[in-house]
Amino acid sequence: MDCFYKIPDNYKTGDYLLLFDPLDGSSNIDVNISVGTIFSILKVHRKIKNSKELISNDFLQPGINQIAAGYAIYGPQTSFVISLGNGVHSFILDKEEKRLVLTNESMKMPKDTNEFSINSSNSRYWDKFIYNYVQDCLRGSDGPLSKNYNMRWTGSMVADVHRIITRGGIFLYPWDSRNPNIPGKLRLMYEANPMSFIVEQAGGIASDGNKRILEILPNELHQRASVILGSSNEVNRLLDCYLNTY
Repeated sequence: MDCFYKIPDNYKTGDYLLLFDPLDGSSNIDVNISVGTIFSILKVHRKIKNSKELISNDFLQPGINQIAAGYAIYGPQTSFVISLGNGVHSFILDKEEKRLVLTNESMKMPKDTNEFSINSSNSRYWDKFIYNYVQDCLRGSDGPLSKNYNMRWTGSMVADVHRIITRGGIFLYPWDSRNPNIPGKLRLMYEANPMSFIVEQAGGIASDGNKRILEILPNELHQRASVILGSSNEVNRLLDCYLNTY
């Protein structure tokens, strides 16, 4: 969808805007790997009478303006995770009762990790600081990081980030040289922003490599962004020790 969808006139006009990725990780459906839905909720910051008065600029707000964000994962179990700006809450669908059951009232991400998530097949296109960080992770206890790392990558952002929020890790989908004029692949408004909002609420950090993702001022609905997010100590290590070195 190249533009936004306006609510039909026969419905009452509300104060909120919804942005969402309906099926994140859709390339995994054929091989039965978890996929999901990601959403972001913003508030309309001007008085309007009906949805016909909405314009694209109403949506172009930085991620810090989000009222709520969340995602659902469709896998061995159906999970729903949401933040209203005061912590992160996790639910699992009880199919027999046909309701969501609260399983974690306040999800907190570990500050340290030995797990990273990146599509390493693109390594030849990365910035030098990303390449060197991943190489040092692969060197394990014999390298400068002095510990062994595991690499996990599903090709579904919602599944990879959920794992990281649950048990710690760092997720990277950086800029690469194949499309040098595009800052990244993931969509800022309905992928990077909502997941960054949730990660920060769980105690993690989310950056595009230069600044906090939630502070990026969007200029179009489908704007892309580079994404580095996860456990706070590991993200800080990457940004402080690698970005500032290379």
